[in-house]
Amino acid sequence: MAIEYRGEKFSGYNKPKRTPNGPKKFAVLAKKGDKVKLVRFGDPDMKIKKDQAANKKSYCARSGGIKGQATFFQLITGHVKSGTVDELRH
Repeated sequence: MAIEYRGEKFSGYNKPKRTPNGPKKFAVLAKKGDKVKLVRFGDPDMKIKKDQAANKKSYCARSGGIKGQATFFQLITGHVKSGTVDELRH
């Protein structure tokens, strides 16, 4: 089920994709109820250091992880390996 939104193709709602030539590292077409929003996140020049426990703990402590916002998608894509968002925030 491919979705086209403003000239970009997405594999589905709430499924992040890499944007190699974009202003950010990832883009996701977020859908909450009837509202659809394009969310871009991640610095394209920075590496994701998801294997370093101290970095992961620090990031999870300072981010809210609200679905539909960039911090939520960073939690589920780049900064964590597995588990639910609620587990990672504590």
